[in-house]
Amino acid sequence: MKKKNNLRLQDPYLEREREQYSHPLPSREFILEILALQGAPATDEELLHLLHIEPEEAELFGRRLRAMERDGQIMRNRKHAICVADKLDLIKGKVQGHPDGFGFLIREDDGPDMFLSEKEMHKVLHNDVVMVRQSGIDRRGRPEAKIVEVLERANSRVVGRLFEEHGIQYVVAENRRITQDILVAAGQSGGASAGQVVILEILKHPDKHAQPIGRIVEVLGNYADPGMEIEIALRKHELPHEFPKDVAQQAKKMSPEVTAEDWAGREDCRHLPLVTIDGETARDFDDAVYCTPEKGGYRLVVAIADVSHYVRSGDALDREAILRGNSVYFPRRVIPMLPEELSNGLCSLKPAVDRLCMVCDMHISNSGVIGKHRFYPSVMHSQARLTYTQVAEMLGQPEGELATQHPTLLPHLQNLHALYKKLLKAREKRGAIDFETVETQMIFTPQGKIERIVPVVRNDAHKLIEECMLAANVCTAGYLQEHGHTVLYRVHEGPTPEKLEALREFMKEFGLQLGGDEEPQAADYSKLLKSIKGRPDAALLQTVMLRSLRQAKYQPENIGHFGLGYDAYTHFTSPIRRYPDLLVHRAIKAVLQTKKYQPSQKWAELGEHCSMTERRADDATRDVEAWLKCFYMRDHLGSVYPGSVSSVTNFGMFVALDDLYVEGLVHISELGKDYYQFDAAKHQLLGERTGQRYRLGDRVMVRVVKVDMESTKIDFVLQGQIKANPTLGIEDNAQKKPGKGKKKHG
Repeated sequence: MKKKNNLRLQDPYLEREREQYSHPLPSREFILEILALQGAPATDEELLHLLHIEPEEAELFGRRLRAMERDGQIMRNRKHAICVADKLDLIKGKVQGHPDGFGFLIREDDGPDMFLSEKEMHKVLHNDVVMVRQSGIDRRGRPEAKIVEVLERANSRVVGRLFEEHGIQYVVAENRRITQDILVAAGQSGGASAGQVVILEILKHPDKHAQPIGRIVEVLGNYADPGMEIEIALRKHELPHEFPKDVAQQAKKMSPEVTAEDWAGREDCRHLPLVTIDGETARDFDDAVYCTPEKGGYRLVVAIADVSHYVRSGDALDREAILRGNSVYFPRRVIPMLPEELSNGLCSLKPAVDRLCMVCDMHISNSGVIGKHRFYPSVMHSQARLTYTQVAEMLGQPEGELATQHPTLLPHLQNLHALYKKLLKAREKRGAIDFETVETQMIFTPQGKIERIVPVVRNDAHKLIEECMLAANVCTAGYLQEHGHTVLYRVHEGPTPEKLEALREFMKEFGLQLGGDEEPQAADYSKLLKSIKGRPDAALLQTVMLRSLRQAKYQPENIGHFGLGYDAYTHFTSPIRRYPDLLVHRAIKAVLQTKKYQPSQKWAELGEHCSMTERRADDATRDVEAWLKCFYMRDHLGSVYPGSVSSVTNFGMFVALDDLYVEGLVHISELGKDYYQFDAAKHQLLGERTGQRYRLGDRVMVRVVKVDMESTKIDFVLQGQIKANPTLGIEDNAQKKPGKGKKKHG
């Protein structure tokens, strides 16, 4: 026993293990150290003896070894002996499948991606976690990998379409990164017919000798059924879409009205003429605003639904909200983060009813600088549910019919508009990047078919609400930072060195320069954007600038928001539909009570998870919109339209149509009799023989020739280029593109 104690006492992480476990085992780090000292693979018996594991500890120790195996720290050789993975030059990572059958290993150590041949991909499915060994270099100079062991199977269920050939049934996954057909076990079709969309449970995963096998557990219906595109997206992207019983029950038990007990510790703001301003179709109103002039500037009150009062940390509603991360907005359907009793009821700031809220009360100077501000829980009473269209009309026609119907509200809306102009000037001075993009809206027939796709025109009402929300979010970040409370910041990094170099090289060709040397700021981007306005190639230049930036994300480490030009920024204004905002509200309340809020998970983990759910929602909505656009374009086969090259690849170029706001591919084989070289840095395809060039932003005429509903792909053929007049900045033989669209923020 003394010998055992002496060895185990040498474990440098012994105290940590004692804190976590009543019967501490050797730590993972110490096990790896002991294995490495042996200089050779060890059997289970040898390791049990070396570490003096008692018989009653053997089962728990075995679990620890299996966990280390799953995490890729150790693995077993053909003789089942235990090896240190690092000693075998093995690399752990996640498989990323490609629709063409090959794949890549996305390394856990952030090393360069490794190529997986079609032969290797037969052993795994997309997102499986594996250990690989580098086997060589492929013809493109990429490291090539051979799969040594599968650590974790990511796919237990798959949504796909059932096919039958020669009596053999198989499912083709909707996720095109899963390229293997999954065989349906005999008698396990669940009554599905060929062509139907089904959910298949995998019974046997693939290996180098056999295809995956599964059984059908649910029949969703026929491919063209109304709403099927959403049902597929929900399951393909594993979006939680049904509330568990305990969540639904907790929501139903809540009083539909604010109770006397809810008033405790709150300020009464019901006298303030707060109003909500949203889109016509909005059902969840989570923010209300009020503005009045005061000495040296304006008082701006932003009231946000107090979701944290009803959703408590660790309860059923909270667990489900974490899982979902955010609401998902599909055309004609919303998958809410919270049950309807809250999202459209208690936590929706409906007019003429009392509602609990968290208030950010700010003083903003006449120069648009945010000064003193405070946060407090309150009770409010919305005076009106207004739309952007209504507010824009009242501001534009203060003597008009609509304005005269709201005589008491009009002065407050005018105050908001006056403040917006001040904030806009401050925004320009700050140098926030103001990319102009076009956001679209699908208009449907009563039968659920797209009637047309139209651009969403942003008016001053949209913009003033946006500026009010930005102001509240900035105050929130500063407040929590000042009080030293951890929170999820909304961070946005500038370009990587590689992307920055590529951008500068590209701009040189146009005689343009991005300032800021090695670390450009948002103001440098903004200055360049202003300099290209009115140029015929402005759309091209802006697109390249936009693509040089990284994606915004959530994390507890504050590095600022590059695009908005803020040193610190977070999300406070939408706790109904974003979980990070709910966390922010809890943190603010903790500070107000001189406490610290600690969520059930680590802040960094929550940041990664919420960033993932945001991307997941974007991917799912993109899939649905692509399917709907394909269905819409079936009625436009053979038609010719003007458009702009929206992306250039080594296999062709994507073109976005002006009138229809739909994107399709002109394959490289349709560009004429020539060999075209793809230049990623210059975003172009260049013909070797003819010198013909097709570049991002070029104007072209295309004809719609094919619509593939299964792959959601639209094919065009080129009908000709549209030449721009470089002197006038206008186009010949084509319509001008619509004006400004929605500007993406945060």
